[in-house]
Amino acid sequence: MSETLRGDLSVISLKGGEQFAEQVDSYLKQWRGGNESFIINPDWPRFGTGEGKCVLHDSMRGHDVYIIADVFNYGVRYKMYGESVPMSPDEHYQDLKRLICAIEGKASRVSLIMPMLYEGRQHKRTMRESLDCATALQELTHIGISNIITFDAHDPRVQNAIPNHGFDNVHPTYQMIKALVAEYPDISLKKENLMIVSPDEGAMSRCMYYSSVLGLDLGVFYKRRNYSIVVDGRNPIEAHEYLGRSVKGKDIIVVDDMISSGESMFEVASKLKDRGANRVFIFTTFGLFCNGLERFDEMNKQGVFDKVFTTNLVYGTEELKARSWYHEVNMCKYVALLIDTLNHDKSISPLLKPVDRINKLLSKLPADRRN
Repeated sequence: MSETLRGDLSVISLKGGEQFAEQVDSYLKQWRGGNESFIINPDWPRFGTGEGKCVLHDSMRGHDVYIIADVFNYGVRYKMYGESVPMSPDEHYQDLKRLICAIEGKASRVSLIMPMLYEGRQHKRTMRESLDCATALQELTHIGISNIITFDAHDPRVQNAIPNHGFDNVHPTYQMIKALVAEYPDISLKKENLMIVSPDEGAMSRCMYYSSVLGLDLGVFYKRRNYSIVVDGRNPIEAHEYLGRSVKGKDIIVVDDMISSGESMFEVASKLKDRGANRVFIFTTFGLFCNGLERFDEMNKQGVFDKVFTTNLVYGTEELKARSWYHEVNMCKYVALLIDTLNHDKSISPLLKPVDRINKLLSKLPADRRN
């Protein structure tokens, strides 16, 4: 790469993302042949009421700053009126704004890497309700963010709220396929042995990409909802109906952007097993596991699914990482590559199109295991 840099590189993580940022930093130091860290560590003091602020001890004047923000890290706690309180996405988002304000507009450019988009599921209005994601994007760009990089946005059309600012929606397709091939050396990627299934209509676009680059058949479940009632802010799902070719005897990859409680995924996987599917692998960018891990333990023991592949882009507990059915897909090198490319003022478009890397990976497989 050319050594023409946009500015001195600085990487700043919100609380809870320090370990991820350190791995990113190690790649950057390795590629640039130095030992000096690019990480800037702010302080995050809080008053007894829970009110907080951000303090930067380094000047960001002229720097090219990259903020890594996992706003779904519930493992971070703070004191409020003497009580230990877990940070919610709202508190992380407020800290993000504090950090941007502490930079004081002195940086050459401030880019935000927010893997899972804050309020990304509140992206459209279906009744008299707030539009939180669009409002947040507009607020962040108003106070100093130039570019936003997110992963597998629930609905990337929300970028229409900030048409004059950079918004890149990245998919971990290559990393997921690479992890599957490494974890299961016997996997056959031939269309008579493997199939992609979308758990609902909303996941169809990402599943179509997988099926296209791998040359596999695609099936889909659609959710039949009860629109007469609302439970926890949503119309409850009454059933999942399947459309597509037979899955009998085939390994199945079910692809979605996130796992929350996991109940929808359990039903989809169960129906696939009932139809004669062999192994069921779940690809999901964000493993939230909001209702705990016990149901996953139970479903895995019953043979409903074989393995869950999720990225380390959001917080995961040590208990999760110890589960035999869980495989973490490390995205630190990819994030470091995005940062390094942008800091050199290069286009990241080639990094957003992993077809060549996927084809190179597939070419290493025996001919009888690929299309």
